[in-house]
Amino acid sequence: MTDDLHNSVWEHLTPPRQPAATLRRSLAAGVVVIGGGLTGLSAAYHLAKSGRNVTLIEGRTIGWGGSGRNNGQVIPTLAAMEPAAMESRYGSRAEAFIHMVRDSAGELFDFIRAHDLDCDAAQSGWFQPAHSPAHLKLSEARVNAWQKHGAPAELLDKPTGDALLGSSHWHGGMLNPTGGHLNPLKLSHELARLCLKVGVDIYEHSPATFITRRNDQWEVTTPDGLLTADAVLLATNAYTSQNVEPRIERSVVPLTAYQLATAPLSEAQRAEIIPARQAISDTRGDLWYFRYTLDHRLVTGAALLLKAGAKSRLQALLRQRMETAFPMLTPLTFTHVWNGFVGITTDFTPRFHELGPNYYAFTGYNGRGLALTLPIGREFANKINGQTCALPFEPPREIPLHGLVKRVARSRLILTRLQDKQRYKP
Repeated sequence: MTDDLHNSVWEHLTPPRQPAATLRRSLAAGVVVIGGGLTGLSAAYHLAKSGRNVTLIEGRTIGWGGSGRNNGQVIPTLAAMEPAAMESRYGSRAEAFIHMVRDSAGELFDFIRAHDLDCDAAQSGWFQPAHSPAHLKLSEARVNAWQKHGAPAELLDKPTGDALLGSSHWHGGMLNPTGGHLNPLKLSHELARLCLKVGVDIYEHSPATFITRRNDQWEVTTPDGLLTADAVLLATNAYTSQNVEPRIERSVVPLTAYQLATAPLSEAQRAEIIPARQAISDTRGDLWYFRYTLDHRLVTGAALLLKAGAKSRLQALLRQRMETAFPMLTPLTFTHVWNGFVGITTDFTPRFHELGPNYYAFTGYNGRGLALTLPIGREFANKINGQTCALPFEPPREIPLHGLVKRVARSRLILTRLQDKQRYKP
């Protein structure tokens, strides 16, 4: 399986878009944003709205990376960090960051409605069902933790959760009504359209090949062009080249994640399975997760220990999972299989970096980036503009023996699946 969008259900459901020109000259810009994913697009939009001269360059096409290939669930929490852990780690900086995470999904959907963005957005809620009776205690702890900070999270018991899911496989769980799902490739294209509207210069097929500081300005080199700027945002995350910025490349593991879409479900199936069409991702470390598309498919996914025979093995694994959870789907067929990189940090938390004077970057959304991209892009714009910023900046943490860790990272899946079978202990 190749690492591209051509088998993606989002490519199937998204109208074709004419890419921008390639950068083939030298230009001066106030700010250069490197990376045409959702965070880079959000930052570029907010910077341009504030009056800055912004140029965005993308090595492939808008939304080509993880921003256009993910499952499309809009989830207002982090993968592995609750509010108490944020307070412990960030101290006085924690409150603004907690509030940003809490409000991230609602802010994204509000922005989509305010700008009439065509991206199949459905703010139907996000439900995290407990995969064992003991893990309902984890759900209760998470609900309590977020309610203390004003989030509208609520705990559903097993009968209520079963009715929401159309399945008795889980044991209740946490519901956050601000979440939901959308078509992430369409959202990427729509944000690019907004960026052009407010004056951002966009160049595609123009990868950054070198970043250097010269005469109190930054120079960003591409294969056929050169940009000089007062500030730079490196927004490439798991797709960061070692030649461009080794500090970022060595601090994140690009884990291959696979996504699959079913054939459209029948009306009778849709009435029974997740009838209110919430986004679902459970409490397992090796998640079981599902959401509907506009044309009534279920999109799910998984990671694999070995890549050999990935397509057939994935379909067998996900067919077994989905038919276990939703027996009425039997026999299940998949129409699309695709993959992309997820940026994973060693502690499964996102990190924000100031790499030099007015030079910023981030790493590691850890599979929870979609809701965060819009507000994080806005906060980077605030930082570049010298305004109050909710992001807790830290130095990069390069992973020792990074090359080896990248090769063996998938083996952690064995431990994760074993842990999923263990009883939860608060």
